[in-house]
Amino acid sequence: MRAYVVERPEAGFTQVDLPCPVPSAGQVLVRVHASCVNPLDTKIRAGKAPHAKQPLPAVLGLDMAGVVEEVGSGVRSFRPGDEVYGMVGGVGGLQGTLAEFVVANADLIALKPTSLSMREAAALPLITITAWEGLVDHAKVHGGQKVLVHAGAGGVGHVAVQLAKALGAEVFATVSAEKRQVVEEFGATAIDYRALSTEQYVEMHTGGEGFDVVYDTVGGATIDASFVAVKRYTGHVVSCLGWSTHSLAPLSFRSATYSGVFTLTPLLTGLGEAHHGEILSEAAALAEGDKLRPLMNERRFTAANLDDAYALVELGAEGKVVVEL
Repeated sequence: MRAYVVERPEAGFTQVDLPCPVPSAGQVLVRVHASCVNPLDTKIRAGKAPHAKQPLPAVLGLDMAGVVEEVGSGVRSFRPGDEVYGMVGGVGGLQGTLAEFVVANADLIALKPTSLSMREAAALPLITITAWEGLVDHAKVHGGQKVLVHAGAGGVGHVAVQLAKALGAEVFATVSAEKRQVVEEFGATAIDYRALSTEQYVEMHTGGEGFDVVYDTVGGATIDASFVAVKRYTGHVVSCLGWSTHSLAPLSFRSATYSGVFTLTPLLTGLGEAHHGEILSEAAALAEGDKLRPLMNERRFTAANLDDAYALVELGAEGKVVVEL
């Protein structure tokens, strides 16, 4: 099969011929139609993501959408010809999705939403699982709450906005002024974080009480702002980018709670794989109900311009970048 390999940190992609993988018990062989390029993929290529445990040379790519070609013994949920999507490799020494075929544990995937193209479906797994684990599993968002999503026009952010909305919450999102329309179209109230201080927008939108749930997708100083913006006693802060050092005092003074999200755990440890498949099945139902759609970058990429796709993501692309194979 054709596959695309990065030989060393920051190197370009090389097309190679590799043996086609064979599914073992509980696995499926998928013909990859589309592979998403996440910021994490670019960090792995640069050799700057030790937490992903993906030594180079390697076939990169976490997310994919494609068609089941073959199923291993014991697989009852899928059959050849099924259109599926999932986050299935590219970390922990697992082959990634930038290849003609990939073997995936059946628990990690779900039937692709019929309302979305392969390109659109491939954009969703990592960001949707990350948003879901924060809002549903940890914060248990429900109707009547006020939810603040930091960087609501970003990858995880725009999905978190839609998911919180689908759960019945009133949603707010911090964005730059030029991206205001993006979050408003997804149903959130936009907050220009450059024009307003944390205290100002907390007063403006919650009467100074704070938000029931704050989802930080940025890290750094935004986590500290989240600790100030959350509601006293019952508030909950979630972050998927806790890569820095912070004082917990502001959070403690509000008697609020905090959760971290690390979406790679099932791929790295084998623990909780089935929950990823369950999340993607639920997400597919939301997409079918027109309650979830990915924000796509306007540019389209194929294997012929893989390096360009990665370069665009490194620059901070608006919308998800997907390579169609």
